[in-house]
Amino acid sequence: MNEASASTDNRADNTGPNDPKKGGIIGILKWFLAVAVILSILGAAAIYGGYRWMQNEFAIAGPAMTDETLILPPGVGLIRISQQLETEGLVRDARVFRFSVELDGGARGLRAGEYLIPAQSSMSDIYQLLREGVTVQHAITLAEGLTSAMIVALVQDADLLVGDLTTVPAEGSLLPETYLFDRGTERTDVIERMRRAQEELVEQLWDGRAENLPFETREEALILASIVEKETGISSERDLVASVFVNRLRRGMRLESDPTIIYGITGGEPLGRGIRRSELDSTTNAWNTYQIPRLPPTPIANPGREAIAAVLNPATTTALFFVADGTGGHVFADTYAEHLRNVAQWRRIERQR
Repeated sequence: MNEASASTDNRADNTGPNDPKKGGIIGILKWFLAVAVILSILGAAAIYGGYRWMQNEFAIAGPAMTDETLILPPGVGLIRISQQLETEGLVRDARVFRFSVELDGGARGLRAGEYLIPAQSSMSDIYQLLREGVTVQHAITLAEGLTSAMIVALVQDADLLVGDLTTVPAEGSLLPETYLFDRGTERTDVIERMRRAQEELVEQLWDGRAENLPFETREEALILASIVEKETGISSERDLVASVFVNRLRRGMRLESDPTIIYGITGGEPLGRGIRRSELDSTTNAWNTYQIPRLPPTPIANPGREAIAAVLNPATTTALFFVADGTGGHVFADTYAEHLRNVAQWRRIERQR
């Protein structure tokens, strides 16, 4: 073998499988690969462990030891909500709440409002309340027989409502009841709910009204219902009082209702004294049913559902008169002579008092 061949053989041997350079590179690559695998496993374990920890934190009882009220204004986002919850001591870590909600895709589903957060509510419990909008409901109660101006004043004075009322709805157009609302509800929205509720009630009852009633329109029914409402506060009497007025209208008799005179004088505010003879005889009071042989031009108050129902389906009687009986109710009569005896009895009770 010559020197050239020997040289060639030596070069071949240097690049063979036992080449220390090649083995070193492969070893380094294997080492990096092993490290990468280990880091990936550790990273995955850390992520999983963190996720499980966050799930646990999201589900365990919260730090608040008493029931608390949370008020979220409109327009707040998840970051501010999370921070507020931590600031008010309702969650331990705002970041856990925020990330958990984001992972669930509920960031845009949280609703503003006032919430009652029970003691030790978990983040999960709070999230459920905010997502479902289970807000605190406040109530405003409007009594039957109030005028529209009185109702507007009460709604205006309700400090949990917002906005101002600049107009008074038509008399008799609102349904007095208890209405629930969220803190921050517009006052105009509450009034509109009352108006719609009355409209829907009348529509519901109208088709089932008795036959041959002495009025033809819903407005006339509301006028008469308002008079019935002001004449008695006893539920069991309303259809009897309604029957008296219906019987009188059928005969062409005047209704002769004292509350109509008062409304024409004060707009429905308490008179504060007895009605004078001159006021009974007044022909300038358009609501004076002692003088006009018909219904007055408008309702004299906002009647409740029972008064409206009574007018549309009055009791079947022949009574034409009624007067107070001294117990808070009334005694009814078919004839004027019987009525005068009942009035005399009422006068005796008044004198004894």
